[in-house]
Amino acid sequence: MCGIIGLIRKQANKEQLQSVLTNMNELIYHRGPDDKGYFIDCTKENQSIGMAMRRLSIIDLNSGVQPIYNHDKSIVILYNGEIYNYLKLKSDLEADGVEFNTKSDTEVILKLYETRGEKSFQELDGMYAFSIYDANKNMVFIARDFFGEKPLYYHKNESGLVWASELKCIINELPQKPEISKFGLNLFFKLTYIPAPYTIYEDVFKLRPNHYIAYNLSTHEFDIHETGLLNYKKSNSLSFDNAKKKLNSLVMESIESRSISDVPLGTFLSGGVDSSIVSFGLSKLSDLPIDTFSIGFEKASFDETKKSQLVAKLINSNHHEYKISENDIKEHLDDILLNFDEPFADSSALPTYIVSQKARSHVKVALTGDGGDEVFGGYNKYFIGKLNTKYTNVIPEFLHKGLKETVTKLLSTSDDKRGKRFKFKKLVNAIDYNDNNYWDIISLGFGRDTNLLLNSNYRISNVFDYYKSISKISKPKTLQDYRDIDRHLSLEGDLLVKVDRTSMLNSLECRSPFLNKSLWEFSSSLPDNYLLRGWNKKYILKEAFKHEFPNGFLDKSKKGFVVPVGDWLRDGLRPELETYIDTLFLEKQDIFNIDYIKNIISNHLNGKEDNSYQAWAFYTFQKWYCHVYTKFKL
Repeated sequence: MCGIIGLIRKQANKEQLQSVLTNMNELIYHRGPDDKGYFIDCTKENQSIGMAMRRLSIIDLNSGVQPIYNHDKSIVILYNGEIYNYLKLKSDLEADGVEFNTKSDTEVILKLYETRGEKSFQELDGMYAFSIYDANKNMVFIARDFFGEKPLYYHKNESGLVWASELKCIINELPQKPEISKFGLNLFFKLTYIPAPYTIYEDVFKLRPNHYIAYNLSTHEFDIHETGLLNYKKSNSLSFDNAKKKLNSLVMESIESRSISDVPLGTFLSGGVDSSIVSFGLSKLSDLPIDTFSIGFEKASFDETKKSQLVAKLINSNHHEYKISENDIKEHLDDILLNFDEPFADSSALPTYIVSQKARSHVKVALTGDGGDEVFGGYNKYFIGKLNTKYTNVIPEFLHKGLKETVTKLLSTSDDKRGKRFKFKKLVNAIDYNDNNYWDIISLGFGRDTNLLLNSNYRISNVFDYYKSISKISKPKTLQDYRDIDRHLSLEGDLLVKVDRTSMLNSLECRSPFLNKSLWEFSSSLPDNYLLRGWNKKYILKEAFKHEFPNGFLDKSKKGFVVPVGDWLRDGLRPELETYIDTLFLEKQDIFNIDYIKNIISNHLNGKEDNSYQAWAFYTFQKWYCHVYTKFKL
């Protein structure tokens, strides 16, 4: 596990490239404090290339130093991540006569490319971002993994190309800070995060998952290609019992492949279905008790540590449990939020950072249950999509408008509990008669009100059109539609960003066994009712493992990493938030509809409404704007 950076310039000498690369590399020291590596080539006219990396040593601690070259040094790779099927790929290559100098998965990628070209990228099962320079073709290839577990940013200008694992490296290298991206801004305030290919900066992009850049050093032109197509078709021929058995086997195989490590590893254990199954699976594969880690909250309604305690006792793990308060979070708040380099408002990043920090004192690798909801249909919002169709077929639109107003008033809450009242109100407000329902459901920020929030200079009304195009889903109606949209947006833009940045800030590697392309293809081939049966979410996954847990345990509901940020904004964070709605500051900023945002924030602070999602999104944006973008404090 590492971080990578790279730079192509039409004209630069070795000393210039070395200086820039060194500065960029130091910015991601936390991603790989164990080692660093550099490659620079300025021997050809009108083309200079430099690549660098930071290494967190996990596999092949002694000989896996990068960069790694082929036999004549005409091809070189720098790489960030883990390839879980590298031993199988290596065995196949050795059977064809390929020789290796190291035991690392990095060299396997290099030899695979040297043998089969860029088409070989689709054979990789893992999380990764890497860059390969091929002097024979005078090409650079920069690739990102299937789900987007590892980040990859890039910027192309007249001078060439720059890429990096974190946004700060690119922004720091540019002669001046780019303008705020209107698309990035609108996406953030709709979703509370910014999915690929956009960032908060104009002309700075994220490489989409399952894609790679092919850069021609002779012409300085580049293309972006999809790495490989999904391979699944809906099948009704596989019985539920057989599908359940196959799923159990696939999950256990994936857990085993993600447990390969030359350093200690454990699991994040929340007590939910996904983390419990992963922890159980790892305990079965280990000869010794595994380490498990969980986070609880002092506020009782947000604390679910009893569930993780039950699982820890069941699998006899060395369980580490930590209760956190607002003060624990506030101590690290700026470090956590500002390390994202752009606005990011998923509040569960805060406890994820704390549990990563605590785990790092015991292990260097942690397995997580991330991705289980997307792969197996575990979110409540998947119900809402189905209910919308049934509801709109029965209730006329004019009648719904009156019902919506009544429900909004009756179920209005002021406390940040996010309980049944909050969820039912959200359900009613998400009902849509124009096939936009699911796009509204995933808009956890200001949603449809983004046009009221932003002034006319920044407002974009068709911000989802790009994602409707790449997903080929403009009017989502099926469970598969919902899951595919989540794979393109929330999985890449939210969940995986949260885990990567918070864990790597603590120099901890997180692995997600459910984020396995084979598992995605298998679950996507199954009938929808194998995944979502009535009100029973992740049905087949729970059925495949229920015999390993107490009766009914996997059917218990779970809140997830919900954090009472709405309460915190009214209390300890209130003075800072109030500075962000100062009229003179907002006028100078010239981004927001001042009356609208002041009303939203004031009503929340005064306890008239629970506007936790909107207030937290606004707070995180303003913190980024003041501390990163403009670098001044109010």
